[in-house]
Amino acid sequence: MKNKIINKIIAGALIVSTAFAVFACSSKEEKKDDKVITVGASITPHSEILYQAKDILAKEGITLNVVEIEDVVTPNTGVLEGTLDANFFQHQPYLDDFNKENNSNLVSIGAVHYEPFGIYSTNISSLDELTDGAKIAVPNNVTNEARALLLLQQEGIIKLADGAGILASVNDITENPLNIEFVEIDPSQLVNALPDVSAAVINGNYAIEGGLSVKDALAVEANDGLAAQTYANILVADAKNKDNESLKRLAEVLQSDEIKTFIEGKYDGAVVPIN
Repeated sequence: MKNKIINKIIAGALIVSTAFAVFACSSKEEKKDDKVITVGASITPHSEILYQAKDILAKEGITLNVVEIEDVVTPNTGVLEGTLDANFFQHQPYLDDFNKENNSNLVSIGAVHYEPFGIYSTNISSLDELTDGAKIAVPNNVTNEARALLLLQQEGIIKLADGAGILASVNDITENPLNIEFVEIDPSQLVNALPDVSAAVINGNYAIEGGLSVKDALAVEANDGLAAQTYANILVADAKNKDNESLKRLAEVLQSDEIKTFIEGKYDGAVVPIN
């Protein structure tokens, strides 16, 4: 009797382990399907652009799953963990900083568009109205704060130390004739901060999400400036997956004339195609 019970237990264990093995093999087979790709992206404008690419890829037998993500950490960690094949939300300086901090090897497989930073305000109608001690809100992360400061320098509000470039911080300000007080806050909260400051320098995507139009900005980054050359939004994958044919095809579609026309028609200058 005892032997029969032991045999049943062993048989049951074999069934369970076999089921797990089948599941694992199935998962691996699904993972190997290069015609199915999953990409994490910011909701606006990245996911919207990907949905346009999704329809194009579907006609070629490639399934694009778009995962909308609101934060700026999960898209990269998802690629590292393998839950995402790629992401679309960041520029190269941000990616470089992430790789350095996490000892990772994520790479760009294609630049798609550029989102001009703008200076917005609900309290003044011109930068000439800035008064002594005015408060200006800027993003609180390294790459975006530098970009905001470069725009303020472009408009003559401040002057930065020579060579500060894309790593500039408030500590690099050498001239501040109006004694501007800089309020460093999360980029996603810049639109909400507008009533409480004289002006805010806002990322293009957050401006769009907040209902702002680039036409209403008091100033915008020059399309031929350092920022435009540096801060193109890129499609990113793990280095070991950069040659995935479907991802390469996605990059091509995102750089196509069809997507360019969509971007120009929908975003009215708030998003600018690179190609």
